[in-house]
Amino acid sequence: MSFGLLDTPFILSLAFYPRTASITDGDRVGAPHIHSGTIPVWNSPPEGDTPPDEVIGYRLYCATPTSPLIVYFHGNAEIAPDYDDIAQFYNQRVGVSLMVVDYRGFGWSTGSPSFSALIDDTEYVLKALPTIRTQYGIVPESPLYLMGRSMGSAPAIHIAFSHPDQVKGLIIESGFADLFSVLVRMGFPSEALGRMIDPLGNERKMETIHLPLLIIHGEDDNLIPFKHAQRLYDASPSTRKRLLRIVHAGHNDLMMQGLWDYFGAIADFVKPHEEKEESAT
Repeated sequence: MSFGLLDTPFILSLAFYPRTASITDGDRVGAPHIHSGTIPVWNSPPEGDTPPDEVIGYRLYCATPTSPLIVYFHGNAEIAPDYDDIAQFYNQRVGVSLMVVDYRGFGWSTGSPSFSALIDDTEYVLKALPTIRTQYGIVPESPLYLMGRSMGSAPAIHIAFSHPDQVKGLIIESGFADLFSVLVRMGFPSEALGRMIDPLGNERKMETIHLPLLIIHGEDDNLIPFKHAQRLYDASPSTRKRLLRIVHAGHNDLMMQGLWDYFGAIADFVKPHEEKEESAT
């Protein structure tokens, strides 16, 4: 896929809002289940022992060794430590481990964000998971789920599209069906985008993803309108899919407006797989 104009410095400066943090920021005394680390990434497939071009950060909030693992790609202007308080709901209410992944230039990641790296770095995240599981005592056979919020819907959908055999299910929160309409809504002149084909292709990729799907979206989202959620839902050929509309919620207040609906839906989504695992033992 070609990102062309989208990866020019001017566009990137308007599209991404990175925040930085030390790798120790947010670490808690007496919270041994919280782990921070980095994943090496390359600008092109490495050969031999080629050192990484950059690293991207992550924060892992462990539940039990056998709990399902959600790899979470956050929204723009967010960083992994922002989830320090929210993670307890995933660990305790949903019963999953949560791994929040940063992008280049975000948190303690190095480098600068780009649309191409947003997608390309997902390969290195996936390859790093077995080592991270072993390092922190998460069993290899625990189910893997992907979750993407807003901008993070693109990397989550891409992994589900390119590696469906490694994933149990896909969760999208406030995601977009096509990038260009969101950019125009943010103030990008439509003529600047010309006749480019959306290289992220969320809606196009969704058409071939048969995984169980949960989409959560705010009814009053003014940044990425609810119709994007409906388009993604309609595009999915999954036989097990759900679209949860959070009433009175915009883009950034879904939990405030529908906390228990939000986490209840996620818990129900992963529960069938947990029950299947238990019945097999």
